[in-house]
Amino acid sequence: MTQPVDPRARFRADDIAAANARLNGAEPAEIVAWALAAAAPATAVVSTNFRPYEAVLLHLCTSAQPDLPVLWADHGYNRPATYRHVAVLEAQLHLNLHAFVPRRTAAHRDAVEGPLPEPDDEAGLRRFSAEFKLEPFRRGLQTLAPAVWFTALRRAQSPERAGTDVVAFDETFGVVKVCPVLHWSDAEMEAYLQAHGLPNEWDYWDPAKADEKRECGLHAHWAKEHGAKKTERFV
Repeated sequence: MTQPVDPRARFRADDIAAANARLNGAEPAEIVAWALAAAAPATAVVSTNFRPYEAVLLHLCTSAQPDLPVLWADHGYNRPATYRHVAVLEAQLHLNLHAFVPRRTAAHRDAVEGPLPEPDDEAGLRRFSAEFKLEPFRRGLQTLAPAVWFTALRRAQSPERAGTDVVAFDETFGVVKVCPVLHWSDAEMEAYLQAHGLPNEWDYWDPAKADEKRECGLHAHWAKEHGAKKTERFV
């Protein structure tokens, strides 16, 4: 396990505010370069679920640091096309991939509890997200112990993300969250894929989201209160 470095000691509130003032509207590659330099010599990670356009962030981050750890919380319900897409990207980008899976398999959960929660079952969706996404993701962060977490959040994806900052301290996981493609549109993401010969895969499904406008849990306001206790790495 990597020796943890407390991000609060490295990124004070005024440092984060200054970073947002500087990086708001900056090109994604500039944001990645800033974050890697600010984190050094501590670790950074980039997370992914291999949904459409994720190859953009993976290429941006690994172009800047080829051995950057890639954290994947694989809930076990991905479609076959997604797993094939993972294999293609892992080979093409030489990803330093770290996959973390839930304590229970999908087959075990389904045998005991039956069908997955319906879109209108908010309590059930939160329980599912807590066990199958939040817990393995938190375990991955505890193992890799980064000071910076790169994520592919974009403001265009959902109403909840409209007020997201490029740089923020994530209270749930105790890490600085950086969103290099926050301001990019689908058209800009598509153009990047084409320019760099990157694959995309649209046959993707996340049972924790239920619909595309719902937060899966990693970035939801309820995460700390529902199975995603703050990551305790600096006690």
